[in-house]
Amino acid sequence: MKEIIELKNVYKDYLQAGKMQTVLHDITLDIFPGEFVAIVGPSGNGKSTLLNLLTGIDHPSRGEVIVNGVCLQKLSGEKLTVWRGGNVGIVFQFFQLLPALSLLQNIVLPMDFHNALPKRQRCERALHLLELVGLADEAHRLPSQVSGGQQQRAAIARALANDPALIVADEPTGNLDSATAESVFQLFAHLRDQGKTLVMVTHNESLADAATRKLEIRSGRIHADDSLLTANPVVPL
Repeated sequence: MKEIIELKNVYKDYLQAGKMQTVLHDITLDIFPGEFVAIVGPSGNGKSTLLNLLTGIDHPSRGEVIVNGVCLQKLSGEKLTVWRGGNVGIVFQFFQLLPALSLLQNIVLPMDFHNALPKRQRCERALHLLELVGLADEAHRLPSQVSGGQQQRAAIARALANDPALIVADEPTGNLDSATAESVFQLFAHLRDQGKTLVMVTHNESLADAATRKLEIRSGRIHADDSLLTANPVVPL
């Protein structure tokens, strides 16, 4: 099976207090289609930096990041934006829904930018995605009119708008209570069962143990890489 993500001897340096500091050290990593990878480790050890490289938000200082057959550092500007819109769905800790748009409009927006579907089909797909995450009845509400857990579910639906092969999430349950976090995590597990590849940073060890693979990042290096073949069973949505 061909890798969906390949990192080859990746380093990332930042200028901090007038000195170059290496945040990621010689990361070599393959992730395959359909894997659900949880990235864990202490704060400030490079987890979010690694996600930024996978999405093309940032580029490595050295080495190669290849996602879906594309070497990301060879893309720039508009080409990278177009590539990201069709290949990666991103879920943030703080939802980042546009407050003046309804949940439905928030999900249609990435489709408008990517222009992959005819306009008449975009609302239909957005409604289907809202139904998938259990929010069909809330489609015309503003983000401020629904709970945090519902906002995060809408953000997941938005990440799926253009049917990307890869979903990347940075602390997606960090702002939620434990019961709501578990519900959101079950949605990720459901997406895994539908064939999506998921890479998620989390501090919640019990949730990480329900993934199929766990990477531990310490001091900018892969400290452990465990396949969780005995991961907790998924409760159907």
